[in-house]
Amino acid sequence: MNGVAHVMVGGKTRTRLRLRSLYRSLLALGGLSVFALFVGFLLFVDHVAKLTPPTEVPDADGIVVLTGGTARMDAGVGLLKAGKAKRMLISGVNPAARLNDLQHATGGDSNLFDCCIDLDREALNTIGNAQESAKWAQANTFGSIIVVTNNYHMPRSLLEMRRILPYAELKAYPVVNTPLTRTTWLEDADALRVLSTEYVKYVAALLRTVLPEDAAASYNHIAAAARAREL
Repeated sequence: MNGVAHVMVGGKTRTRLRLRSLYRSLLALGGLSVFALFVGFLLFVDHVAKLTPPTEVPDADGIVVLTGGTARMDAGVGLLKAGKAKRMLISGVNPAARLNDLQHATGGDSNLFDCCIDLDREALNTIGNAQESAKWAQANTFGSIIVVTNNYHMPRSLLEMRRILPYAELKAYPVVNTPLTRTTWLEDADALRVLSTEYVKYVAALLRTVLPEDAAASYNHIAAAARAREL
């Protein structure tokens, strides 16, 4: 009996040691994950802070503006007026908003809005923006697109759009409402909230492995042909 008891006690001890070792490993892994996310966040903010509107904007077939403020639409209208593209899509427009409302909000020329600006009222998020932009690009056989959105939103926007538009040439035009110096975003609770939320969404987008090909399949062939004609 003593021998059996000794074996049982020894077995329980080894089990406890294994559990403790596993617990420590999980704690270490969790700590490393938190540290990696923190470092990634700092790198993300540093990258976003360096995104500014380019001084020279190459011409493209189309412009896509992701809604989220009049500054984005103002920038898109300015690029269209400057002849940087043939048409412009404003993606994610409130269903209740009329074309005239957007025209007055941006001070745009009515002729420009009538001839060359399209509205997407279907997209509810960034993934939807990418899907609707793909449909619009397909309908117009566009191979190059200027993407207009805020600097903090640009990395995720390009990531989602490149999944669906792998053969399109995407040119970033980041809009900067507030310069992101270290003192401004660290001391501004709203800026910190926006950046941290956007970073979490960006990480989630990176982890997403399923490519929504339904809107992209036919576009990819058309866009590739359009790009080939330009070369």
